Amino acid sequence: MTKCAAIQLASSPNIRSNLIAAEHLIEEAAKAGAKLVALPENFALMGDHELDKVKVREKDGSGLIQDFLANVAKKYNLWVVGGTIPIAAEQPNKVRAACLVFNDQGERVGRYDKIHLFDVAVPGTDEVYRESDTIEAGNDSLVLTTPFGKLGIAVCYDLRFPEFFRNMSKQGVDVIVVPSAFTAKTGAAHWELLLRARAVENLCYIIAPNQGGFHLNGRRTYGHSMIIDPWGVILDCYKTGSGFVCADIDAEHLQKVRESFPALHHRRFACE
Repeated sequence: MTKCAAIQLASSPNIRSNLIAAEHLIEEAAKAGAKLVALPENFALMGDHELDKVKVREKDGSGLIQDFLANVAKKYNLWVVGGTIPIAAEQPNKVRAACLVFNDQGERVGRYDKIHLFDVAVPGTDEVYRESDTIEAGNDSLVLTTPFGKLGIAVCYDLRFPEFFRNMSKQGVDVIVVPSAFTAKTGAAHWELLLRARAVENLCYIIAPNQGGFHLNGRRTYGHSMIIDPWGVILDCYKTGSGFVCADIDAEHLQKVRESFPALHHRRFACE
């Protein structure tokens, strides 16, 4: 068994203060025995304006936020899934929302760029989001071989596209990390529902770090970061504010569930 943690933050427009808050919780998770720690979407910056992320974007492989992720992974001897950070895109006025994965030696071993962009008017509110105005969508999924099994990444709005998760399942994924910044409204309606569904239908663990609380830019995020087992059981949940959840990823339990309930072998329709 391997203990994993999902960090919850209410990030601000101040990158350095966000990194300080993130490291404090990473350190606490490491003390609790976590060997893998996952950060939420936009953990280093929730700007006052959408263009703020473009102004602080980093070149791939170099920058304050990337150095932070490498350093904390090595310092605390754990794997880090780095939420999302703004990495330079091909278009000069946009970024890639990149989730970087570092091993316990501080080496980057994977990068996933968010594919599904949140261009939505949230029903029942005056909230309108147009991520495609400032974010360039990625193209490829990511499944990595790790000491904890095969690890996949999905980011926030990706959660609403089951075929994306099924594609990772076809690659043998065991654990999927879902860094997010779900709005309060959509989170209350769908966050737990979608996470548990993705765990059950793909018979995998889900680690879901979310932003949670009121942000200086006026936005409110749902929180309820959680870890879910392949039977859909919520192993731990942190409702609001900054904190973290911890739970064991049990490879033997995963195997037993898949053997006794072999739904993945009963599929009749192919997934692209």
